[in-house]
Amino acid sequence: MRYFSSLTFRLLMILTMLIASTSVANAGQESRLKLINKQFPRLSDLKIPISTTWNGFEIMEFKFDGVDAKIVFPNQSNKAKNWIWRTQFWGHEPQTDIALLNKGFHVVYVDVVDLYGNKVAVTRLNAFYAFLIKNFGLNKKTVLEGMSRGGLDAYNWASENTDKVFCIYADAPVCDIKSWPGGLGKGEGSKNDWMKCLQAYGLTESTVKEFKDIPINNCVKLAKAKIPLITVCGDADTVVPIDENTYKLAAVYKAAGGKIELIIKKGIGHHPHSLKDPMPIVDFILKNTMN
Repeated sequence: MRYFSSLTFRLLMILTMLIASTSVANAGQESRLKLINKQFPRLSDLKIPISTTWNGFEIMEFKFDGVDAKIVFPNQSNKAKNWIWRTQFWGHEPQTDIALLNKGFHVVYVDVVDLYGNKVAVTRLNAFYAFLIKNFGLNKKTVLEGMSRGGLDAYNWASENTDKVFCIYADAPVCDIKSWPGGLGKGEGSKNDWMKCLQAYGLTESTVKEFKDIPINNCVKLAKAKIPLITVCGDADTVVPIDENTYKLAAVYKAAGGKIELIIKKGIGHHPHSLKDPMPIVDFILKNTMN
């Protein structure tokens, strides 16, 4: 059980509100990152009990940058202080996360919903990464878990932080916003998400056609950094079509010298995600984190 002193806990809460305040917001994303690094106390010094559990493991739930954040602690951390970072859909098909918790990994999450992997999302992820490393002493390299639209966040953040990534597990990932939510190919798309996505990127129906800042292109940086990828997809996915997303990314990735392992679920659509038995995913992650 982890404990926090009431004085330090109150300080943490005050600082959390300050970081979410107007003054910090006006300072911009870079200033926010500096404030987080400077002002947050070390959470290991806090002494209020954390009693909430998630699938039998201790979880800390709090606000970060004004949004939901979570850290799940293994019963016994492995020596490397490894962790897996889920970028979207907290708790959905959690079998890989649970298996890794049993291997001594931490599991973390911070909300970047409705940002679609844009620069604001990447900046928030940068700040959360710095917060985690400073306060929990986690390994300086993470494993990213990009499920569905979370693929945008995982790939885009990793492409700008190749020195901080062991490997990436993607699951029916969105690799091109024109495919989803755009629906400009053969996929169903999502009209509501498409409007929000264009706004998030500052694009229009016209300018998005030439937009290149997507995982299919950004993955070249990952290939050059020799970051291994594993992707689980259904070949009957009509929401995030595999040939418009994963197959295109895989072709670019291999051409750039990268290694990607594909697990294709025959006759399966966008759901269900993951695998009933997650061990092929878990084994890949353990191998590539030197466990």
